[in-house]
Amino acid sequence: MGTSLALVTGGSRGLGKNAALHLAAQGSDIVLTYRSRADEAAGVVEQIRRLGRRALALPLDIADSRSFAAFTTQLRAALAQQWQREQFDFLVNNAGVGVHAGFAETTEAQFDELVDVHLKGVFFLTQALLPLIADGGRIVNLSSGLTRMTLPGHAAYAAIKGAVEVLTRYLAKELGPRRIAVNVVAPGAIETDFGGGRVRDDAQLNAFIASQTALGRVGVPDDIGGVIASLLLPANGWINAQRIEASGGQML
Repeated sequence: MGTSLALVTGGSRGLGKNAALHLAAQGSDIVLTYRSRADEAAGVVEQIRRLGRRALALPLDIADSRSFAAFTTQLRAALAQQWQREQFDFLVNNAGVGVHAGFAETTEAQFDELVDVHLKGVFFLTQALLPLIADGGRIVNLSSGLTRMTLPGHAAYAAIKGAVEVLTRYLAKELGPRRIAVNVVAPGAIETDFGGGRVRDDAQLNAFIASQTALGRVGVPDDIGGVIASLLLPANGWINAQRIEASGGQML
């Protein structure tokens, strides 16, 4: 088998960027998507190239499922032109948005945005990309530690991520005949700009989470990118339909 090729959605920043860099470091070429910050995406592409791998950034709004057919066509052309191949090996469904609102205050617009990005987007983008994913490839979806532990203000987000965990098992079952393994990574609280950067910037919240974590600190992107990348190593191909929480032992 030649060089593996991974598609990472939301790969221009945060956990997606970190996962893309880990994957490149372990030998994969990368296609990453970004929503609006082409400059950030270009910076990640350059970092990947400095690691000796090939990379490409493509725009994609994961909330707009009507755009997926055109994106798939664009990706197919890019694969042929830049890699002289028809398929890629790994899909990392990472792109996401955060909403922090109590159950009683959550608006329908907030709920719909979360569904469009985290559930409908993952469902129909993966469906659109199925012909381009190689047999024997792998899919990693992103969930959240909040599907296991309960912190007020995340009811809609956590419920929708719970749906992604169920979807992951169904994908593993239905794509099994193509030998495509599908797993879901559930990060604990991480210091990024996700959700307005609350975990990173609110010292009181950060200290509380650290006090409730067995390893005594809040997570950083490097704690998660390596987990995602490791699931795509040849040695881990027998892991399938699993929820892997990476939280440092948060709220045990």
